[in-house]
Amino acid sequence: MVKRMQPEPFRIKMVEPVSVPDAAAREKALEAGHFNMFGLRSEDIYIDLLTDSGTGAMSKYQWAALMKGDEAYAGADSFYALKNAVKEVLGFDYVIPTHQGRAAEHVVFSTLVKPGNILPFNMPFDTTLAHAFNAGGITVNCVIDEAFDPESLLPFKGNVDIAKLEATIAQHGRDNIPFIMVTITNNSGGGQPVSLENLRAVSAVAKKHGLPLLLDAARLAENAYFIKMREPACKDMTVAQILKATMDTADGITCSAKKDPLVNIGGMICCRTEEMYHALLPRVILFEGFVTYGGLAGRDLECLAQGLREMVDEHYLAHRVGQVKYLGDLLEEGGVPFVKPAGGHAIFIDAAAFLPHIPQKYYPADVLAIEVYREGAVRGIGLGALAFATEDEKTGEVKMPKLELYRLAINRRTYTNSHIEFIAQTIVDVYKRRESIRYGLKVEYAPPVKGIHHFLAHLRPFNL
Repeated sequence: MVKRMQPEPFRIKMVEPVSVPDAAAREKALEAGHFNMFGLRSEDIYIDLLTDSGTGAMSKYQWAALMKGDEAYAGADSFYALKNAVKEVLGFDYVIPTHQGRAAEHVVFSTLVKPGNILPFNMPFDTTLAHAFNAGGITVNCVIDEAFDPESLLPFKGNVDIAKLEATIAQHGRDNIPFIMVTITNNSGGGQPVSLENLRAVSAVAKKHGLPLLLDAARLAENAYFIKMREPACKDMTVAQILKATMDTADGITCSAKKDPLVNIGGMICCRTEEMYHALLPRVILFEGFVTYGGLAGRDLECLAQGLREMVDEHYLAHRVGQVKYLGDLLEEGGVPFVKPAGGHAIFIDAAAFLPHIPQKYYPADVLAIEVYREGAVRGIGLGALAFATEDEKTGEVKMPKLELYRLAINRRTYTNSHIEFIAQTIVDVYKRRESIRYGLKVEYAPPVKGIHHFLAHLRPFNL
């Protein structure tokens, strides 16, 4: 019997009504959306777990901060509020706001990456991979092998394999590597954290070879909380101290502020040197806005400054990570295979084990997304072959990803524990009838741009 978790550490002050479409309405919605979860409308969904990006709830302090927004084009007071918060919470001297995380990626990759460059990662996520592709870079996974074993209980499955990293640098040469990048937590691998010990080891390798270390730090607070819970050397540190120590390993970060920093829109680049800061500024002005607002309103900058401070609250983080674990425990009780241990922001169901009779080339993760929506109007997203398969331009060979996952991303401070129980029951009910799911998906349309076709693909079911 799963133990009930602690109640939410907040009161509900405002409610947002949601629709509960019936079975017939759900079928119409699937057809209209071309059987792609990105094609569904919000009104088609009861519980929306498509992403944890920008879908959380802001606090009363953030709503109050919003009213202080200084909308000056250049040098707004709100920018300096953000700059001070970044220095206080993260320790970086330089911050560039952007309208969201992929904008930060665009600025960094389009500035620093040249065609043919090699980019060592633990595992890049979809938009990161797309930016690498479209800048002409080649990503190399240097994550530990356990990352590809959903049943492994290793506490830090997002860690970089230092031997793989050194071999990659030796093979390609440091002159062809613009930076090393580590994602915290490792989203593509199931929301798995990276230890502080490992980040320090990666940092040492980077310094030895004269390479910058960048962090994809969208879920930086959750990663710090996992370090406190799982890394014995850090158990007596506060999350705020661990976060600062984590940032100390890096030369810079890209960050979607729509995740851990608890805002509905925004991103940022933080860096340590004036040289990197000035190298990035022209691209910001061309594609975002002036460097002190970067595509955001002053009110957004104020909310972000407040969110950076709130995200390290340990009562909030205990509930946040605990709620995801609670969903995992309920699914475990129902026999559902998922990536273990439970991630910080999401549960990643092992779609290959859930639907082993559907070949990967027919997108079982996305079939599962359809069936969960059919069952309970719950929207998750497939993160398997449709998102991560790559084609060799010279040979035409398609390389399939090692993991075929279906992600349930839990919105921050948004859903109650009873919602979590409904989600779990929906998944378990689909699992009980999994043998009857006997169809695959084919792509009828996808844009030609590398790395993003799953966002816009038109899919069509066919019987196996």
